[in-house]
Amino acid sequence: MSVRLGINPLTWTNDDLPSLGGDTPLSVCLSEGREAGFSGFELGNKFPRKAETLGPILERHDLALVSGWYSAELLTRSAEAEIEALTPHLELLKALGAEVMVFCEVTRCVHGTFGVPLSHRPTLSEDEWALFTERLDRVAEHCQAQGVQIAYHHHLGTLIESEADIDRLMAETGPALGLLLDSGHLVGAGGDPLAVLKRHSARINHVHCKDIRREVLADVTNRNLSFLQGVLNGMFTVPGDGFIDYAALLKGLKTKGYDGWLVVEAEQDPAVAHPLTYARLGHANLMRLCAEVGLEVIA
Repeated sequence: MSVRLGINPLTWTNDDLPSLGGDTPLSVCLSEGREAGFSGFELGNKFPRKAETLGPILERHDLALVSGWYSAELLTRSAEAEIEALTPHLELLKALGAEVMVFCEVTRCVHGTFGVPLSHRPTLSEDEWALFTERLDRVAEHCQAQGVQIAYHHHLGTLIESEADIDRLMAETGPALGLLLDSGHLVGAGGDPLAVLKRHSARINHVHCKDIRREVLADVTNRNLSFLQGVLNGMFTVPGDGFIDYAALLKGLKTKGYDGWLVVEAEQDPAVAHPLTYARLGHANLMRLCAEVGLEVIA
């Protein structure tokens, strides 16, 4: 099996805190990402959302479109309304060859609110679990029929955050719904990426490679800080630069036959963490670690 290496523009500009890298043009993100060695990008807030505009831009930089985040609101609108809302995003992904959609339910989420601690993240009632999973299955089946599979993103500060949340989500939904494995968000929530990989490898269709600085995570927890405060304090970094065991994780992905994208997604303040430097570091670390475990990387 083989993987491809992509990157998210969060290294340069931040969707949740647009002041971070706000003046950095898209051309810089793309050119530096390609210079660092990546072969694809996920979408960000500076990307055009018309295929006829974005396609030639990516082609000029010799980059593929990997995927793109979609904010769902299935607790407050029907599956049919959600499908209507996501159709332009789905069509863009389809047109430019992306095979997965990064999908996250954002109802009552707190990760984008600076002053709300992660400890205040929302949860689902029993009735909401039933409603949410029924609607989510219908949306997932629709997207899969269109050739793009949802990759559900468990995320700090949202309804699906913990290892237990992921287990229940997988148990109560069908195979049309894929799972995005994000090591940083899972470890940040107290979970074990290897354990989730072992239990749900058949559903994992996308991987975000985000590492964590142990001392900053401890400070965020001890001082009951928000997600964005954690980002500004340097909680996240590129794979191989924190304390997550990426060699074991990549070995597990190889053993389970994963053959999708590995996407570096490390929210940092670009004024503190020089984007090109960290993009190069993330790429070099993934290349080295993949080689160590015998996981082939293709351009």
